[in-house]
Order: sequence, then structure tokens, then C-alpha cells
Amino acid sequence: MLVTVLGFYGGYPYKGIGTSGYLLQNDGKNLLIDCGSGVLNSLSNYMQPTDLDAVVLSHYHHDHTADVGVLQYNWLAAKKENPLPIYGHTQDFVNFAQLTESNATKGIAYNDYEPTEIGTLKFEFLRTVHPVPAYAMRITDSKGKVIVYTADTTYFDGLVDFSKDADLLIADTNFPEDVTGRKWHLNTKEAGTLAKDANVKRLMISHLPQTVDVETMLSQSQKYAGEIPVVNAFQGLEIEV
Repeated sequence: MLVTVLGFYGGYPYKGIGTSGYLLQNDGKNLLIDCGSGVLNSLSNYMQPTDLDAVVLSHYHHDHTADVGVLQYNWLAAKKENPLPIYGHTQDFVNFAQLTESNATKGIAYNDYEPTEIGTLKFEFLRTVHPVPAYAMRITDSKGKVIVYTADTTYFDGLVDFSKDADLLIADTNFPEDVTGRKWHLNTKEAGTLAKDANVKRLMISHLPQTVDVETMLSQSQKYAGEIPVVNAFQGLEIEV
């Protein structure tokens, strides 16, 4: 599996860099994980967006879905024979319904009580703790390699078991360690500790803030992750699993 970061900011794009979006390539298939603001433009540097095989959305906040509409226009203009599958949850029927655009895309439901097979990949989902329904993803390939994407969430104990022994953990890390109390994202201490407790092989911190120096976010996360290698997401970063 090859992961390419297309956007990594939380909330809003900043200085030409978009919000959440990751290209996942495996066995000749191209999957887009989340589709935030600026992601479609970034994707076009690597491939035609109409060559995607599927999109998987963690939740329906705009910084994870803002470019879905223009992606649908792209597919409409291309007049593709088969619609693009866009996987999403059905806890919000209004937003789920908008994933289907006649002659362009088709919304497909996933849930957290059974795996979803997309090509040769197995997707498992875990509902996170966020103001709207959101789902972490555990993605396993045919060789048993595992990527876990926390999506947006505050810390809760279930994340440890869900992330156990992952080859790559992509963690929502929107706050430095001194931000505590009621919040809807992980801080650096929680992301690093999660990686260590779950015994993952690598940690990528993402969904980063625009107003905190990235070296601060990285060094704090590394401190709590111990010997587990930590990297910060940046546009164009490629990680092979």
C-alpha cells in the first residue's frame, strides 16, 4: 500500500495546502480517503481524478468533504461509463444521499459491525468521539499489512485496540500537549501515547493546526511515542506500507 498526502490541515486550507485527503494505492487500484478542500487540485498532480476507483469518507464535516461536489462535476464532465463509488456512513441521511449524483457517483453505506471489502482491501470502521458521527478506519491488505486512520476524534480507550500493531497510524493531531480538557481532536501527547500503547510501527501526525509550528507538534508527539518513528504529514509525502 502506498499512501500519498494530498492535504493535511484541520478546519480550512492554508497557504495553498488543503485539508484532509490521502491517496491510497494498492494492487493497481486508486482510493481516496477523505476529500477535503483543495484535495482534488492536489490529486490532479498525480493522476486524473476520473481514474479513481473509490472514495471513502470518515464523516461529513466540510474539511473532509468540501471537494466531493467538484469531484462529482469532474466525473459528470468525463461521462464515465460506471459511477464512482463513494463510501460513507448513514448516520446522517441528508449528507449520505448527496454522495449519489446521477451519471457520476454512487453512495455506498458502510457500518461499524462488519468489514467492507473494497478491491483486495478490508476496511473496518470504529465510531469515534466527535460532535458529528465520524469513523476511524482500519485498512488491511492481502498481505496482512495494516493502516489505521483515526479520522477526527478526541481520545478514548477503544482507539488502542483498534490501532493495535498497525504498520502505519495516521492520527488526528490538532493540538499541542498543553491543550487539554473538553476538545474534539487529539493533542500531541495523546497521539504519541496512542501509538506507543497500540505498538504501531510508524506514526504520522495529521489534521495539523495552521497556527502551531510543525516542529513543535512533531517533537512533542515523538516524546510520547518513545522509540516509534513519527513523521508529520506534508503535501506530497509518500509512505509505503
